[in-house]
Order: sequence, then C-alpha cells, then structure tokens
Amino acid sequence: MEEVSGKQSATVVETPAAGPRPLLVYDGDCGFCGYSVRYWKKLTGDRVDYRPYQDVAARYPAIPIADFQRAVQFISPDGHRASAAEASFLTLSHARGKGFWLVLYRKLPGFAIISELVYAFIAAHRPAFHRVSVLLWGRNPDPPHYDLVSLLFLRLFGLIYLSAFISFGVQAQGLIGGRGILPLADLVDAVASHYGPERFFLIPMVFWLDASDFAIQAVCWAGAGLSILLVFNLLPRLSLFLLYVLYLSLFYGGQTFMNFQWDTFLLETGFIALLLSFATTPGIWLLRWLLFRFMFMSGVVKLASGDPNWWNLSALSYHFLTQPLPTSVAWYAAQLPPSVVKFANGGMFFIELVLPFLIFLPRRLRQIAAFGILLLESCILVTGNYNWFNLQTMLLCLPLFDDAAIQKVLPQGVVRLLRVRAENKIPRRPVTILVSTLALLIVFCSLVDMDARFGGSPPAVAQAIDRFVEPLHITSPYGLFAVMTTTRHEIVIEGSNDGVEWREYEFRYKPGNIARAPRWNIPHQPRLDWQMWFAALDEPGRVYWFSRFLMRLLQNESTVTALLEKNPFPEKPPLYVRALFYDYTYANSDEKADGLWWQRQLLATYFPPAHLKSTGPFH
Repeated sequence: MEEVSGKQSATVVETPAAGPRPLLVYDGDCGFCGYSVRYWKKLTGDRVDYRPYQDVAARYPAIPIADFQRAVQFISPDGHRASAAEASFLTLSHARGKGFWLVLYRKLPGFAIISELVYAFIAAHRPAFHRVSVLLWGRNPDPPHYDLVSLLFLRLFGLIYLSAFISFGVQAQGLIGGRGILPLADLVDAVASHYGPERFFLIPMVFWLDASDFAIQAVCWAGAGLSILLVFNLLPRLSLFLLYVLYLSLFYGGQTFMNFQWDTFLLETGFIALLLSFATTPGIWLLRWLLFRFMFMSGVVKLASGDPNWWNLSALSYHFLTQPLPTSVAWYAAQLPPSVVKFANGGMFFIELVLPFLIFLPRRLRQIAAFGILLLESCILVTGNYNWFNLQTMLLCLPLFDDAAIQKVLPQGVVRLLRVRAENKIPRRPVTILVSTLALLIVFCSLVDMDARFGGSPPAVAQAIDRFVEPLHITSPYGLFAVMTTTRHEIVIEGSNDGVEWREYEFRYKPGNIARAPRWNIPHQPRLDWQMWFAALDEPGRVYWFSRFLMRLLQNESTVTALLEKNPFPEKPPLYVRALFYDYTYANSDEKADGLWWQRQLLATYFPPAHLKSTGPFH
C-alpha cells in the first residue's frame, strides 16, 4: 500500500488486459505492501493475481511508474484500472464475505472520500503501520476462521445448559411443585383468569399446556437430555432451539426463584448460540457484543450508583464477607491488607471498564481482553459461589480467539475430532438474511437497554420495539452489585412444639451453624438459599414467598424440607415457627483455629412465632 492522491482512481488504460484473472500490482520493496498482499492472497486464493510493479510495469507503459509507487493498482480482465482504497476494496470483493466494503465504497455517501484519506495517511506512514500490524496480528497472519471455535463453544455451552437444568430439576418440586413454596399451577390459574390469548406471548412457556408436577420434571430432565445431545453435537440446531424454549418456560414458571441475571444471561447466550449454529460470523460477533455489554455494564453500574465504597476502592473489603454464598477461600481473602484489596478493586474496574473495548480490536488485543476477563472470573469463582455464571462468562471469552489460536493449546486428537464434526458450509442466502436480521434486532434492543440504563430516554418507537421482544429475553440489561452491602444479616428459622424450646433449621449452603465452613456448590444454584440472602435485605411483609415457606415447614412438606440440610422435626411437624435476624461476621484467626468460621449476634425477630391455625403471626 503506497501513498495516493485524494482523487477517485477508476480509469480505462490502453494497455493489455490483466488476463483471465484481475491483477493487483503493488510495490515489492514496501514491507507493509508485501505484508498486506500476503494476507489478501489467503483471503482471495487464486481468484486474484498479485505481482510487484518491478516485475510487470513494462507490460503497462500507459501507467506512470509514479502511480505504481504511490498506490496499489487493480487491473481487471477488461482493462479497467483502479488504485488506492478502491483497488483494495475491489481486491477484497473477491474474498468470501468481504464484498460489503466495495458496496459501502460505491453506495454510501462520503465513505469513498474517507477511505481515500485514510489510505493516503497509512501510505504516508507505511513503516510505522507495518510495525503496528506485526505487533497486533503477527508476522504472517492467517485470515481468522471460527469453525472449530464455534463447535467447541456449542459443546461446552451444552455443559452449561446441563448444569442449569439439573440444578433446577433437583429443587423444582420444593420450589414450584404442587406442594412447593410457589406452586406453578397457582400462577397459571391466576394469569389465565386475568388475561386472554395475549398471555401466551406475555409469558411464553410450555406450562400453559400442562402445569403438573410431571410436566415440571419432564421439562427439567428433557432439558438435561437435550444438553447431552448438544455436548455430543447430535441434532445441535434442534437441541438449541428446544433448550431455549424449555429454559424460557422454567424462567417464567420458576417465578421469583428464577429471577436472577444469570437466568436471562443464559437465555440470551442460548439464543445467540442458536444463531451461531446457522451462521458462524454473525454468531461470533454477537457473542463478543454480549460479553462486552455484560462486562462493561457491570463496571458502569457500580460507578453510576454513586456508592462511595466503589469510588474509594474499598468495596471488596466488604464483598468477601457480604456476598450471598461465599466459599471458604473468601475467609482468607477477607484477611488481605486494605492496600491489596484496593489494588484488586482498581484492577477489577480496569478489567470491567477498559478491557471490554479490546474485544472489537485485532486478535492480539482481543486475547489480552480474554486473559484479563478470565483472571477476574477465576478470582470470583474461587471466592464466591455463583453457580455456572462465571463459567459461562469464561466460555464467552472463547470467541475472542480463532481456530489458529485454539489449535495451539488443544491436543491434536481433540482438534482432529472437532475438524471432523465442524461444518464449513456457506449458509444459504435466506438463512443468512434471517440470522442477520435477528442479529440487528439483538444489537438494536441491547442499545436501547443500555441507553435506558445510562439514564437516557430512547425514542418511543425504539422502546416499543424493545418491549415487544422483551418477553423472549433475547437481550437484557446487566450490571452486578451496583451498591455494595456492608453488613451481613442472616435469617435463622426455628421451630418449636411449645413456644419455649426452639430448634434451628439448617440450610445447605447459606451461613447458619457458626462452626460450619462455607461450602462449594459450583455449578449448582441453590435458589432457596439465594432468596434467603435477598429476603434479609427486605422487610418480611414485602417478601411474599417467605410466609408460604414457613407454612410448608409447619406442614413438614417433604419436597420443601428436602431443600434444607437439616430438618429438626423429621417425624412430626412443629407447632410453631419463627425467624430471627442475626448479624454475621467472620471469626477471627484465633476463633477459626478453634473450629469456628463465623461470629453472630442476635439483632431482632424477623418474623414472629406463627402456627397453621393463625391468620397471621402467633402471639
């Protein structure tokens, strides 16, 4: 690529035609030109001939040597000549999927002028751009391919789906079964009594057909089975479609117990994975866009909230204690010096607010972003139990690499197996149009969501479109821990037969017994334990499911008590239950040496004693 004047350069030359193939003539003494041509050759294959002007200039006496030195020259078989940016785009138009650049050059007002100016600037600084190109892409870059990446992503994503369906399946009866805390059948009846046919789109779920306990289990275990099919690349497109439909059904049927960001995160990723199975390139870019939004918005909401603990970099000194379900490693992280915690907090902001922009840049910068995000997610994973959430975020880093990169780290046997399975077919035009349309819809709605999250007011038409597709959750706003909780309050539930002697119910994962170490549960999502953390942040009268939970304990409902670690009334239900409010802190080093992990102090009664015959709290 050489310097060029700003004039449009398509002409007809009175010289021999290029031959059966178009010819791109470049400066053989220019390192950047040779670098670009080597890359273009890999894109266009034998559809374009490439020659340095030092070898072929004599064949084209009508073209001044100065023109060859200023810019690349594209000579078509019919004798037409173009130079500079136009010549570059004409060359790329012979590469698969690159013809849109020439269309933009010829059809989009102003694009041609800007392109020629950019070309002229690059041509005037060729040595510098050669060094930058080698730094960002390597000395001999290959055009990126994502066939192996996409297939590996879909297989591993099948494991994420498998974790989600099994995790909910083992809890579903106690949460939304006929004798559970929030029976699904009650929801179906209540909505059907207030809405007509529009309910099928407002709340799209298969449970409109059947809301029985059998149907709930069938959806969970069918999802698990389809996930296994996806892992083994069997009927992947059908599996992905059904998995999305089934998980969307659980999302609505699960009510408050499925009201988490990772559930919408899984749905959006699942829908994009379906598009990826049809068209690789738009699928890869949509996954990158999703990762960008998720990471960037996670950082933005922390600062936008105005919470001083985020602004002064002290939030993590609370986080390790107050997060919903810490691991045992969190105790050690909480002992770190304040300076180290502040440094880690600053590093987190750098990863969430700066590195996401590298996602859209050349391959080596994308890889830097990937490694930074992987580091952050690994730290979160070892200190907190966030089910498959961190694993899914880490998986979204895979599309930041290409086939050439993953071939270097995967065993060759695995690479060969993936190559056998990889589909390297050009999607049919109608499929490409449909996928591209859905991709644009996702990007559009996500921009509307981001604008609203930033405090903007998107146009009414944009908001209407966003509301129309919102029930499908193909895009969602994200942002975690906008305000840092600085104290850890826990609800401890007790039962009694006489109102004097009380025995404590023990949960599987949330803090309770001060001598029990925090447990690992990744990739499982104990939804009742999580909701207990949220309930402690609110008034009991506003937590509508909590009294239903206590009622099931008074009934000794087996599907509900199965969600707990310990039922102190295994044979006969208690007459009374109550909930106490405690402040929990980590035990100090001496207490931990004695086998304690927590300290707790009673603050108040969260829910006064109640029994089945009362219409409210028992006094």
